[in-house]
Amino acid sequence: MSDLILTTYDWVPEAPRGMVRDLRVRWALEEAALPYRVESTPFRDRGPDHFAAQPFGQVPWLTDGDIVIFESGAILLHLAEKSSALMPTDPRGRAEVLEWVIAALNSVDLPSQPWALFRFMGFPRTSPEAEFVETFMKLRLDRMEAVLAKRDWLVADRFTVADLLMADVLRQVNKFDGLAAYPACHAFVARATSRPAFKKAYADQMAHFAAADAA
Repeated sequence: MSDLILTTYDWVPEAPRGMVRDLRVRWALEEAALPYRVESTPFRDRGPDHFAAQPFGQVPWLTDGDIVIFESGAILLHLAEKSSALMPTDPRGRAEVLEWVIAALNSVDLPSQPWALFRFMGFPRTSPEAEFVETFMKLRLDRMEAVLAKRDWLVADRFTVADLLMADVLRQVNKFDGLAAYPACHAFVARATSRPAFKKAYADQMAHFAAADAA
């Protein structure tokens, strides 16, 4: 099997380090023990080659032979098809993983992005718009708390790519203490991010950007 190639930025400012979405792909690759290497694309000069691989000028993208895939959720599902460490092979287990992956990307990440952005950018949180986002986020966390209070992992009592993605979405909320009133969600994130594959992925991303500082 030829190595997979994960492309991320060559550098980012300090604030988003540890949250850039190549991390979730690194994490999946480590969980599945798939061989890969990391390449860089310029953060400051996003040229035609970048937009050819990622039409929004974002990262990451994955090259698998003659296939180039953008969007982290699509990349994770592609990798899950390669490894039963990320997704069960039985139809029921596979369907449950798929529904929770979509739930993480749509139902939970949808409110978490503006919720976290208000805090990251220091925007006032007393406007009607901010209050709407707060309420929206609470509704989603209330439901996730109810689910995670009853199980360690989302599918079949084992870690899958659905847990990886949901934990990475909730990790952003947790960064701003948004899980303080949700002990099951908080424990879920802690459980997922204590895995050796996450720790290596996180350390590798931080080292990648630190090396750019040194250069």
